Amino acid sequence: MPRPEIQAPPEIFYNDVEARKYTTSSRIIEIQAKISERALELLALPNDGIPRLLLDIGCGSGLSGETLSEEGHHWIGIDISQAMLDIAVERQVDGDVMHLDMGQGLGLRPGVIDGAISISAIQWLCYADKTSHEPKLRLKAFFGSLYRCLARGARAVLQLYAENVAQSEMIMTYAMKAGFAGGIVVDWPHSSKARKAYLVLTCGPPSISTTVPKGKGENGETCSDGDESDDEEGQLVSISDRHRPRKKLKVTKRGKGKEWVIKKKEQMRRKGHTVPPDTKYTARKRKAHF
Repeated sequence: MPRPEIQAPPEIFYNDVEARKYTTSSRIIEIQAKISERALELLALPNDGIPRLLLDIGCGSGLSGETLSEEGHHWIGIDISQAMLDIAVERQVDGDVMHLDMGQGLGLRPGVIDGAISISAIQWLCYADKTSHEPKLRLKAFFGSLYRCLARGARAVLQLYAENVAQSEMIMTYAMKAGFAGGIVVDWPHSSKARKAYLVLTCGPPSISTTVPKGKGENGETCSDGDESDDEEGQLVSISDRHRPRKKLKVTKRGKGKEWVIKKKEQMRRKGHTVPPDTKYTARKRKAHF
């Protein structure tokens, strides 16, 4: 079977028939529950008995949201498939669900979400389903809005099925540019069927909480460093990597940049003319309006 992302856009692929088939499959329900439990574990929420407000990105019919409700948390779910959301309402899920395209941004108030999970959703952003879709711009809009709506220090755990290493790198690059720290956690890295990858991101400055957890092996134990798969190894998203050199000063067509202005001012001083002192504003271009 070809990947769903290749067959059709999510709002078309998950029509009424496919959405109901997905929701009533006992195998899908079991897999969704296990992945959701693992994602909630990787969120590392404080064990203080206080319910948190969580975001379920690509919530579908609310299968993953049931795990959040069972743990006593409140949640908001978003999905682009109206058929999936209709079934979620029909099932009377505890969370609030919204019809939303995550590639256009989440549109939530800054700092209101205590954590976010996503089960098999963000890889859809890597595909252009319309002529107006640009995967890089959609990833930028998604991660930028996700970073803004999360409380500082909160985590986002995004389980994904990337088609190749290039997709993983593109997703991680735009997570880094948005300001996140973290990396990819791989469970059962040597299994072709059970292998699961989770992008674990922390919102805010680097701290102990930004340390990437280890994946689980075949026996459920934590993987050692040597067990990590080669294609994911060392691909950590770090805030320190975001510091880039400042942009070079723009030079006019005649080549008259800051150095040229300072040189001319020195020539004028030597000729005895009164010249304003050099400051950090020297040769800086003024804006057209205030």
